[in-house]
Amino acid sequence: MKNQYFGDVNDYRKYGLLRTLANYGQLKIGVCWMLTADDGRTDGKFTTYLDKPQRWRQYDPQLFDLLYQWIAADRRRNVLLAENEKVLPGVSFHSKLLTASGDKRATYFDEMGEQLAGCDLIFFDPDNGVEVKSIAKGRRNSEKYIYWDEIVKTFQAGHSILLYQHFRREERTAFIQRIVTELQARLNPSKIYWFRSSQVVYCLRLL
Repeated sequence: MKNQYFGDVNDYRKYGLLRTLANYGQLKIGVCWMLTADDGRTDGKFTTYLDKPQRWRQYDPQLFDLLYQWIAADRRRNVLLAENEKVLPGVSFHSKLLTASGDKRATYFDEMGEQLAGCDLIFFDPDNGVEVKSIAKGRRNSEKYIYWDEIVKTFQAGHSILLYQHFRREERTAFIQRIVTELQARLNPSKIYWFRSSQVVYCLRLL
C-alpha cells in the first residue's frame, strides 16, 4: 500500500469488502497495511469513480461520501485516513513503513504479530501481492510483496487470512486457481474464498 493510491477505486472496493467482513464491528479484523514509500508513479490516479456518484455511491453511501470529501474536495491522500472509525469500525492497524531491509522486515512482522494478536482475521495489503521467485526477501522491491512464510506464521498463530493480490500478466482465471491451490497447500486443505475486480483479487482463508 502507498499513500499515493489512497482513495482510488480499488480502495473503495477494498474498504467495502473489509466493512462487510467486519459486519460493522462484529468481527475483530487487523489490517497490516504493508505501507511503502510513494514512488511518484501514476498508478493511484483511478479516482474518476468519485465523479460518478449515480453509479458508485449506491454500494456504500457512507464510505463513498467520506472518500469523496477527502480525495475530491480536500485533495488528501493518506492511508491513515482509513483508520477513521467511520471507515473501518472496530478494526486494528499496523501502520509502520515497510522497507526492503531483511532485518527491519523481521522486526516489522514481529511487531505486527504482537499488535494484532487479538484479531480474528488479518488482512495483508502489499503493493503487488504474494512473493515472486525473481525477488528474494531482503532484495530491492521485496517490500512490495508478502512472503509465504509470513502468511503461514500468521495463520499458525490463530488468525484467518485475507490477502490482496494484484493480477499479473497471465490469464486471470488460471492465475486465481494457482494462488488458491498454493494457499490450500500451505494453509492446510480447506476452502479458499476469493473476490475479484478488474485489477485485483482478494483471497480469504478462514480458520
